[in-house]
Amino acid sequence: MPLLHPRKLAVMSTHSRLHTRFTETFGVEHPILQGGMQWVGKAELVTAVAEAGGLGMLTALTFPDAAALRAEIEKVQANTDKPFGVNLTILPSMRTVNHDELRETIVDAGVRIIETAGANPGPYMDFFHDHGVKIIHKCTSVRHALKAQDVGVTAVSIDGFECAGHPGEDDVPGLILIPSAVDQLEIPVVAAGGFADGRGLAAALALGAEAVNMGTRFLCTQEAPIHHNIKEAIVAATERDTELLFRPLRNTSRVHSNAVAREAVEILNQGGQFPDVQHLVNGIRGRTVYETGDPEAGVWSVGMVQGLIHDIPTCDELISRMVGEAVELIRGRLSNVVA
Repeated sequence: MPLLHPRKLAVMSTHSRLHTRFTETFGVEHPILQGGMQWVGKAELVTAVAEAGGLGMLTALTFPDAAALRAEIEKVQANTDKPFGVNLTILPSMRTVNHDELRETIVDAGVRIIETAGANPGPYMDFFHDHGVKIIHKCTSVRHALKAQDVGVTAVSIDGFECAGHPGEDDVPGLILIPSAVDQLEIPVVAAGGFADGRGLAAALALGAEAVNMGTRFLCTQEAPIHHNIKEAIVAATERDTELLFRPLRNTSRVHSNAVAREAVEILNQGGQFPDVQHLVNGIRGRTVYETGDPEAGVWSVGMVQGLIHDIPTCDELISRMVGEAVELIRGRLSNVVA
């Protein structure tokens, strides 16, 4: 069945809804989450996602300190009254990060949805629960998702091997990982890694997920605060144009395939250690990519799903299209295959 024209999808989506535990729990219109993205999860993108009916996430570590994060939260609050959240990645960093100060700033600013990633959020859960904060924890395995459920998170977002950033070390693709997580968890599961259109959204729902979490697809929208050249590079790329960086160090990261990434991969494959590639992979170079529009300036995260991205829509156009297409697939093609 051919994909519907975007205009038809937009019209259809205004009369159709996909109601799940995710939409009910987090108070959003559509089961679509824009996950945290370093240097990208800023107010303009998050506001656009929220206004389109999805759940947007500011990225706390994008900002130099808690005061700057507070100012960015207030920008979103000034432009939308719809729900949004903040991603708080709890991992060692090359810069000094006061995670306690950041979480207190987020809560004090009135945000009640946080996407945690990296380390176990358990030590923070009493604080979050005391302040009525709902936690979506990002995982790359069912065992970690079960641990997150045990410590009291509201939902988990589980990344298949296809995802951008850190896919973990188990190499389990979403088609296996998502239903396995759904089978073993009681809390809502958000499917992440490899989602870009309504076909993926319908598939995630069929697998038992309550929503999809997208990074790369939102990276390639009009409101994403990065240079247009990088968006065009994503459109031009295929699913084969990524590299798995840091594999020998057991800290794998999926990034865009460029000369810098390939050089770092080669050094590490030949026995090099992190100090040998630090000059190639530091975050400032990655930030330069987004600012200058030179895709070869540094290492930058992108998922295999870039092979399914063929345009640069607004967030409203993207979300409307996805929901309309998913609804048409569920009501139309999928119902028609039943004898």
